[in-house]
Amino acid sequence: MKNIEVKGAKQHNLKNIDVIIPRDKLTVITGLSGSGKSSLAFDTLYAEGQRRYVESLSSYARQFLSVMDKPDVDHINGLSPAISIEQKSTSHNPRSTVGTVTEIYDYLRLLYARVGTPFCPDHGISLESQSIDQIVDKLFKDEENERSIILCPIVSQQKGEHLILLNDLKVRGFIRAKINGEIIDLDNLPQLNKNKKHDIDIVIDRLSITKKNKSRLSESIETALRESDGIVTISFLDESKKDITFSTKMACTECGFSIASLEPRLFSFNSPSGACDDCDGLGQKSQVDRRKVIVRPELSLNQGAIEGWDSSQMYHHYLLNRVAKHYGISLDESFEDLSEDIKEKILNGSKGEIIDFSYVSKRGNLRESFKPFEGVLNNIDRRFRESESAFSREYLSKYMTNTVCISCDGSRLNKEARSVKIDGKELWDITNMTIDDCLDFFNNLNLKGKKGAIAEKVVKELKERLKFLSDVGLNYLTLSRSAETLSGGEAQRIRLASQIGAGLVGVTYILDEPSIGLHQRDNKRLLSTLFRLKDLGNTVIVVEHDKETIECADHIIDIGPGAGIHGGFVSFAGNYKEILKKESSLTGQYLSGKKEIKIDKFEKSEKGSLCIKGCNGNNLKNVNLNLPLGKIISITGVSGSGKSTLINQTLYPALANKIQKSNYDCQEFENISGEKKLDKIIEISQSPIGRTPRSNPVTYTGIFTPIRELFSETEEARARGYKPGRFSFNVKGGRCENCQGDGLIKVEMHFLPDVYVKCDVCDGKRYNKETLEVKFKGKNIFEVLDMNVEESLKFFDSIPTIKRKLQTLYDVGLSYIKIGQPATTLSGGEAQRVKLAKELGKVATGDTLYLLDEPTTGLHFHDVNLLLKVINKLNEQGNTVVIIEHNLDVIVNSDWIIDLGPEGGSGGGEIIGEGTPEEISKIKKSHTGRFLKEMLN
Repeated sequence: MKNIEVKGAKQHNLKNIDVIIPRDKLTVITGLSGSGKSSLAFDTLYAEGQRRYVESLSSYARQFLSVMDKPDVDHINGLSPAISIEQKSTSHNPRSTVGTVTEIYDYLRLLYARVGTPFCPDHGISLESQSIDQIVDKLFKDEENERSIILCPIVSQQKGEHLILLNDLKVRGFIRAKINGEIIDLDNLPQLNKNKKHDIDIVIDRLSITKKNKSRLSESIETALRESDGIVTISFLDESKKDITFSTKMACTECGFSIASLEPRLFSFNSPSGACDDCDGLGQKSQVDRRKVIVRPELSLNQGAIEGWDSSQMYHHYLLNRVAKHYGISLDESFEDLSEDIKEKILNGSKGEIIDFSYVSKRGNLRESFKPFEGVLNNIDRRFRESESAFSREYLSKYMTNTVCISCDGSRLNKEARSVKIDGKELWDITNMTIDDCLDFFNNLNLKGKKGAIAEKVVKELKERLKFLSDVGLNYLTLSRSAETLSGGEAQRIRLASQIGAGLVGVTYILDEPSIGLHQRDNKRLLSTLFRLKDLGNTVIVVEHDKETIECADHIIDIGPGAGIHGGFVSFAGNYKEILKKESSLTGQYLSGKKEIKIDKFEKSEKGSLCIKGCNGNNLKNVNLNLPLGKIISITGVSGSGKSTLINQTLYPALANKIQKSNYDCQEFENISGEKKLDKIIEISQSPIGRTPRSNPVTYTGIFTPIRELFSETEEARARGYKPGRFSFNVKGGRCENCQGDGLIKVEMHFLPDVYVKCDVCDGKRYNKETLEVKFKGKNIFEVLDMNVEESLKFFDSIPTIKRKLQTLYDVGLSYIKIGQPATTLSGGEAQRVKLAKELGKVATGDTLYLLDEPTTGLHFHDVNLLLKVINKLNEQGNTVVIIEHNLDVIVNSDWIIDLGPEGGSGGGEIIGEGTPEEISKIKKSHTGRFLKEMLN
């Protein structure tokens, strides 16, 4: 078949649509947020393709795979097995890195095991194992006819008298030993100073290296190797010649440092063979941060200088009372005024000094207790490590900080694995390079002879995989980068690179906005990657809003015309030239220029500037950032240029710590000024609004409280005595106790992912039968939470407090989401807009700094237009809005641009331009400027 034919698709909000998708082509599905794009691409096409493939497997294989529900569609013809590449975080496992996820690390382990050369970490000597025959042949080649002494090293730089050892050697028949450089008869042993370090070698034999002595030489060497566990030293009577040490193991001839045979598992930080013993292969250790415990040192211990140990915490405060009494100090004295010795005892313990902790029980009995005080920091650390409660560990984690492991310097590997090198580089050096630098290293690697032949295929595979990552715009990442720190877009492009590497043919690939987080400069490389996937003989279906991707597509499907209940129709299907002429397609109107993204400019008064100097975090190179206040500012630059480091990891924590007395970890900077002109700093990120299904848009924005109060005031609720708490699914009383208000029951599958099934008592409605009998305007609490924002606005039209907050959700383009939709099902872009809506609902101060990280993620042109109007509204109130963004429509509508670069990773970290869009467009070395110039022209 030439096409994939979809008939009668009704999944979610799809309106019984028919769609034809050409096979072995690049098809873009576009449309407003909530119009039904994902319902068609993922919940219909992918679900059916995956379901059919899984059902073709044996029943034994199927038990290990999760099967998606059959989509609501009449039938689909011509669909091949489907692979979905979504924007989901790759892993939350701290052991996962870019290298392990892409399997590049597995090839590196194999390469180092097969062609790596181990070195002594202390002496820099290469460790090479040699057989007895090789040792003998080398001696005959280099030292023939020389008079030699065969020595067996048994003690190296060790203190002691060593009498027992030397007497044992004598009993076993050895006659002489070389002690501290002097050959001595074992019958006349000297008295060794037990406090000094000594070297002792057994004299095995004395002979000339001649052919008639060859077998004797071999036997003597074999004896020496046996006695010394693999090391033999050849000394010469000619004092001008240096001793030679050989080893049959990979051992240092100077200090005896040895390494087992090189195997791939030695280089795995997930294996006991290779992992650093100190950090268990994590590269970092979690420890209590004193700064997070002593948040306000100007307070006294009674007032809460140490959080969680003030007078409100009976047990911990009692401990401090006894410590204070023992050392004769007052708990009312400010912590910073206490002597350093007392501070040390309070924080790190009494170091074995016994303190009286006796107390009188509730029954009046004296309970005697005399013990050392462990210290506040040790107490927190112990509780964190011993606690099996997730809640307790999460609470205590706010006092912890991750620091680089001192033993392995963050490499995750043990001393033996770190001693192996290829071309002067340890494995850690390779994984710490950017993808491009790594590619350069292997392109220039020139291994010769046997090693070159062994390495050839492995290096070829490594170069191919590294090239794939570079081609999808991830050239700035390092292989050691933790997978949990990757954005959804980066994680998706890693999967895309892996799929290209797999070289599959005849597959239907379905991608979710692969251009997210990419600068326009890198977009062309991504598109060539998609075409490469297509040219292999695959069908590529992409959910996308990017203009360039839509323009390059073989086929375009526009779902609309609106969002939610107003979407679900095919507004257009055809090629790029045809959509430009389609009047009924909202996408077509923006692509053709009939509609444009623009905000109303207004006169802005000068409010001074905010300045942070000397920023050096990650790849930043002593950056000085100046932000003009009261403006919309875009932070631009290619991926990996340092935008997030500068704004999210430096500016935000620095300001929050100063203005809001927070205690965030902050990247390095020198000083900050101008912060007194601000009263608040708000970061609106794409992190989830909650980690559990209990969090949803109405709980986050504060709408749920007035809704519950409304239900409690109904006639039925008052007659039954129901309070607002009755309508919460978080407390006992009104919720279904079988599922505890979740609506779902978690079924643990042990070695498989947990499965959630609908609660059969409440049928997924979260509340008990009695609570659901109470209705407001004909709907119970579950039915209200099941409405989308648009429906809710009409429903609560006469309730101003609720309507005003719902209106903000509508204004940010979330009319289609259900107001009780679990937070875990919201995309990063949707979560960010819910946070934005919450801020819109607050009373404006005019002196707030808002930080937004790529707010256009997942947005159609029309949604971007709505978002810009919301941002402009915040700015009209006098607030400053800083946006990290790649979207040119947002950038060109900004008052000010700060462009970082010029490249990503080590090639970035500098401000290469700041000014208006027109000014940036004139900067030749700015990639952003180049694309702005095209747009402005």
